[in-house]
Amino acid sequence: MAGHTPTLPAPFSNAVSPLLNDLYQVTMAYAYFKGGRHEEHAVFDLFFRKHPFKGEFTIFAGLEECLRLVDHFGFTADDIEYIRETLPGVSEPFLEWLAGLSTAGVTVKAIAEGSVVFPRLPLLRISGPLGVCQLLETTLLNLVNYASLMATNAARFVQAAGPDARLLEFGLRRAQGPDGGMSASKYSYMGGFHGTSNVAAGKAFGIPIRGTHAHSFVCSFVSLDDVPDPTVTSADGSRSVNLATEAAGCLTELGFDAETTNAGEFAAFVAYAVAFPDTFLALVDTYSTLDSGVPNFMAVALALARLGYQPRGIRLDSGDLAALSIAARNMFAAAASQLASDPAAALAFRNLNIVASDSINEAFLHTIAESGHSIDTFGIGTNLVTCQAQPALGCVFKLVQIGDAPRIKLSQNIAKVTVPGAKLAYRLHGHDEFPILDVMVLESEEPPRAGEPFLCRHPLNEGERVRVKPRSVEPLLTTLYSDSSVVGELPSLESVRSHCLVQQGVFKPQTQVKHPSPYRVYLSDALYTLLHDLWLRETAVPELS
Repeated sequence: MAGHTPTLPAPFSNAVSPLLNDLYQVTMAYAYFKGGRHEEHAVFDLFFRKHPFKGEFTIFAGLEECLRLVDHFGFTADDIEYIRETLPGVSEPFLEWLAGLSTAGVTVKAIAEGSVVFPRLPLLRISGPLGVCQLLETTLLNLVNYASLMATNAARFVQAAGPDARLLEFGLRRAQGPDGGMSASKYSYMGGFHGTSNVAAGKAFGIPIRGTHAHSFVCSFVSLDDVPDPTVTSADGSRSVNLATEAAGCLTELGFDAETTNAGEFAAFVAYAVAFPDTFLALVDTYSTLDSGVPNFMAVALALARLGYQPRGIRLDSGDLAALSIAARNMFAAAASQLASDPAAALAFRNLNIVASDSINEAFLHTIAESGHSIDTFGIGTNLVTCQAQPALGCVFKLVQIGDAPRIKLSQNIAKVTVPGAKLAYRLHGHDEFPILDVMVLESEEPPRAGEPFLCRHPLNEGERVRVKPRSVEPLLTTLYSDSSVVGELPSLESVRSHCLVQQGVFKPQTQVKHPSPYRVYLSDALYTLLHDLWLRETAVPELS
């Protein structure tokens, strides 16, 4: 970017560039340039019109990547050459303008990433030269739409699973390409998940990575002959034992018959425990979950416990997950009772974790919560990362002011009428400090103040209005990019995740995935008046005869 030193790292994905754009953004920019309007000051709002998943809340995500885009925005020589070849009719002065383009005059105001947000609120307010702001539209939408949808989907899964459950994102293999996989890992963690199987995301974002083995690992073993060295050293380093021999004895001690359990599976669990004695967690449904998988796991787990290790647990990946979890938990409890004279071993069986995977979706989580289960951790893949219940959020980027003139987009679909003007937004809190409503006001008018009545009006319903006397007033839009640099420091992913979880607690009536309460976004009286005056002014009056 000519004459500009970025203050942020580059966008995470190498695909993010000024050419990650719709063609009409470039053609509009050229038309503005030809008409001498490209440097006019403009204000655009990025917002959505309807919550996803038929819910009453959305998590705003993708902000950091948007700021990275703005900070690094600039066309390369190769980009300019491609535009010259693709649009041979554009003038050389326009290409020279593109080549020297920067976001020096662009200001970004935004709501804090991880916040619970509502329809019509400007998530981002982009102001600056018309030409460059127009060129930012598609890429900004790309960075916000999926990120916010993903974080919201993750938050819904967390709500459905309940406060005691741990959720892991297992969706990389089913995600929409590498960028989709990385985004899913990052934004599911932001929305409340506890970890991911995606190693690259762990490295890139500092997300805890989790995982065990697959069915193929179990199937690769036929007998203990496939375990050349089953030796394990005790946790305190005082002795080494043949884990296969110890586990075989434990199998009998626990009342299981080696003739009815699968020998290859037993060998696989021994081999995995040799490799990971202090994090042993086994996938138990390769052959028969309750007749082979769980008994084989318990035998190896008991042998490890007697060596001073705490085995982690099992993963269920097929069948009736709720019923199998209860049955497995009962088997663990019975073993703990049987081993009462061996307190360390008994404790190990009481602390085992049961992980469930296998095409889990939100509806499944609701169903088993009502019917009962004994699952501690859910590994969720396809239905999380593909947002099975709704594939897109639908954020839009609309011009709301050019120069000093507020602008409006009209539509026969009333929900698509935009709120004009350069605006700010505030969250009004009541006596209990919980939010009452959000209100948008013109930047030029006095904002609401704590302890003073403020008239709030529904954007489209003339009769719906309330006077609020807030206990406190929270500004929602803050300046995050101005004068070619980021304002302040951006929060870490952990900080954004913590903010997101706090917000979900604050907005619990709205974030309930069943029977949520609606939350209102209103306009100040002055903004309401501007909207409807401009609406009437821009609407043609039909003539009848």
